[in-house]
Amino acid sequence: MDKLRHLHLDLVGGLSGDMFISATLDALPSLGGDLDQVIVQAGFPDLVRLEQAPHNDGVLTGTRFMVSATAEEGHHHRHYAEIRERLTGSSLPPAVRDAALDIFHLIAEVEAAIHGKPVDAVAFHEVGAWDSIADVVLAAHLITAADAGWSVSAIPAGRGFVDTAHGRLPVPAPATARLLEGFELLDDGIDGERVTPTGAAILKYLQPRRTVPPGHRLAATGYGFGVKRFPGLSNTARVSVYERVSSDITWEEDRVTRLSFDIDDQTSEELAFALEQFRAHRGVVDVSQQPLSGKKGRQAVTVSLLVNADDVTAVTAACFDLTSTLGVRREEITRSILQREEVTVHVGEQPYRVKVAFRPSGPTAKIEMDDLAASGLPLAEQKQVRQLAEARALQMVVR
Repeated sequence: MDKLRHLHLDLVGGLSGDMFISATLDALPSLGGDLDQVIVQAGFPDLVRLEQAPHNDGVLTGTRFMVSATAEEGHHHRHYAEIRERLTGSSLPPAVRDAALDIFHLIAEVEAAIHGKPVDAVAFHEVGAWDSIADVVLAAHLITAADAGWSVSAIPAGRGFVDTAHGRLPVPAPATARLLEGFELLDDGIDGERVTPTGAAILKYLQPRRTVPPGHRLAATGYGFGVKRFPGLSNTARVSVYERVSSDITWEEDRVTRLSFDIDDQTSEELAFALEQFRAHRGVVDVSQQPLSGKKGRQAVTVSLLVNADDVTAVTAACFDLTSTLGVRREEITRSILQREEVTVHVGEQPYRVKVAFRPSGPTAKIEMDDLAASGLPLAEQKQVRQLAEARALQMVVR
């Protein structure tokens, strides 16, 4: 179910670890009270210094949050295995520790793939410095404390080259590019690195939606600034805080794609086979058909499929391969879906699955008809069993 709070990221200038922290603190200042304690729990309080200050770039005002090492390091590279061991043995709350470990693991996986090494043999360079490690830990803390759903705007890809420990590399750097696979990137014509590996790993960990879900209202905004300057552009990330309109809503909201097309020149047997293939296809939520009168008075059917966004291309290909259609219509739709729960109840010795739906007026229950038919009971007894099973299911589920 959607969380009561939702945070939306607008990456105006881009995203780095410190920009993510700055924007989140500017939007939700109440989360910033114990950041020094988080560093103590992580086990390196004497190695970094935290600074937070208001910032005005001449266009916008917000927050700058800076993490700096307290002493010069002889080198910045540190092995992933070392970081993992230190965090695993830390006194961080389990949720924060696990989030930080997951973010580092995402970076380690792409570095291993790029350099052809096992994950445990990966050495971090820029991300291995103590200030960068602190960025990840503090971001993990804020993500956990915010307890929110996330969405993100199109991500600025950047242009040109960036100097790294591996030499001069194109923007986005290889690790960043791998982490951003699957995201929508925007070329706004401005040179420079816009998203750092840490920023990209945070986004990958969040698995954000593309838009704010329906049923939320804007409650606050915050701006977090980075250290770079771009011509004619504020180097900032904005966090917008949205709150659920009502905590009593009994349905969820999501977005799916409807694919539809008309068929008037395919046999019913071929079409029935195609529909079964669609129902078994990954990402297909629902399949339906309805009759219509086609061109030249032909009897035809409209086929509609609800598809998860990540699977639209593959399902569209299946539509062209399994049917005679020459074109597929596509539209984005929002669905309201009741919360539901399936429970198993026993009547006598026989188990029956019952689906309980939580409607605004109260819960309702419906037995699984296949289970009822498989009981072999006479129709009169089936009716009694159905009433009893559904009543027991409602008693079992407490909201």
